[in-house]
Amino acid sequence: MAIEDNPGSRTSYGGHLKALREAAGLTQEHLSEQAIMSRSHIAHIEAGRRKPSLDDARRLDKVLKTGGIFEKFLPSQGEGTVAEHFAEALELERQATTIRVYGPKLVPGILQTRDYARAVLDSGYPPKTAEERDKLLVTRLQRAQLLDQFKSPVVWTLLDEAVLRRPVGGPSAMCQQLRHIADLGDSHRIRVHVLPFSVGLHALLEGFVSLMWFEDQPPVAYVEGLSTGRVLEFPSTVRACQVAYDHAMGDALSHRKSLALIRSIAEDYEHDAQQ
Repeated sequence: MAIEDNPGSRTSYGGHLKALREAAGLTQEHLSEQAIMSRSHIAHIEAGRRKPSLDDARRLDKVLKTGGIFEKFLPSQGEGTVAEHFAEALELERQATTIRVYGPKLVPGILQTRDYARAVLDSGYPPKTAEERDKLLVTRLQRAQLLDQFKSPVVWTLLDEAVLRRPVGGPSAMCQQLRHIADLGDSHRIRVHVLPFSVGLHALLEGFVSLMWFEDQPPVAYVEGLSTGRVLEFPSTVRACQVAYDHAMGDALSHRKSLALIRSIAEDYEHDAQQ
């Protein structure tokens, strides 16, 4: 069997997976056990809502004995426009109705300004050509379009004070970036909370996390480290991330005090830039 119509289409890909699964006499639950994937993830792939990872595709091929069809026709995410480990999380971000994100060291991508994002992308390893960087930059800035609608998704942002103090791109870029965040907060488009250095240890100190809720599927968590990232779907794991986020939020400054601190630091950067 070959995947008909548009082989890069998630709808035809998911429909083909469902047809082969049923032909093999497997339920989604049985396939999930044999392919070492969650049942909900298989359901989302079949419905065209998710793109499987390369490892997912290979395991599906092995269980269903397809001869490599699912790996060969893996839907494209737009090669070179996003880090491979973030591809699934990017798609989920577009579908989310609520996003709660914690930034431990950098401004979360959805809030980054052009100069700040360019500086972040220039700092990565291995080094990127200007063309490679600009391709990634376009995708990074397009993420901010989620905020063009006033009410959806609902976005909460929790920032470590280190994010505000680290001069990414220089004083001018930082001033612009922090004022952008403050403007979004003042307009009530997002809620912003800062975890000050004075808090010391807190529940999210280990790293970045983004929590996402949806209308038609269970919530997920996305965690990220150096050149790695993973979408977490198991309910107990997602709930543990949500509880950790809530605990850290309890240690953070209020929305109003956070905005005041952000604007104060932005003024310091503006002064440095003038010097």
